[in-house]
Amino acid sequence: MKIAASIALLATSASAFSSFGAKKAAAKAPAPPAFSVDTIPGALPPVGIFDPLGLGEKANEMTLKRYREAELTHGRVSMLAVVGFLVGEAVESKTFLFNGEVTGPAITHLPQVNPIFWLVLTAGIAKAETERATIGWVEPKNVPVDQPGLLRESYVPGDLGFDPLGLKPEDAEELEVLQTKELQNGRLAMLAAAGFLAQELVNGKGIVENLLN
Repeated sequence: MKIAASIALLATSASAFSSFGAKKAAAKAPAPPAFSVDTIPGALPPVGIFDPLGLGEKANEMTLKRYREAELTHGRVSMLAVVGFLVGEAVESKTFLFNGEVTGPAITHLPQVNPIFWLVLTAGIAKAETERATIGWVEPKNVPVDQPGLLRESYVPGDLGFDPLGLKPEDAEELEVLQTKELQNGRLAMLAAAGFLAQELVNGKGIVENLLN
């Protein structure tokens, strides 16, 4: 009888340890962040993510989202700037805008425009930035003190819902290709805009004039 009881006790203990082990094995590892240097668009072979300072590797998911938001915003502004340089210089004195009074290299155009233009430009920028902040950022009153500039969990950097031509694809792979194209064009535009500024400061000639001569 004692032998039977001992066997039953051992069997119960073994079953308990087996159950404990099964529970430990079933525990899932934490899911990788959905937004990381390994998954974000914009990495092309052979370089991949160009990050010589390792800022992306050190950043958590939310900080990486802010980096990407900043890159996209600067890229979009730079693309507009490059077009503005070329078009503004190509049509100077040949357009009804500003009565054809704006002339010379593009870096000298803004000081020449009517002050009313500055009011319109400032109001437009303020409206656009307020809308962007409303869509992408958590309200300041709801942001922890140690997490300034907190983005919304559901916000995808750069996705402001502005797609008047309906170009945004439904397929995830096609969307990533399109996002990468925008990033690459934005990066090129940032380099181009900086080059335009430097060139015009060096010799005082417009980019179009430099290209034609």
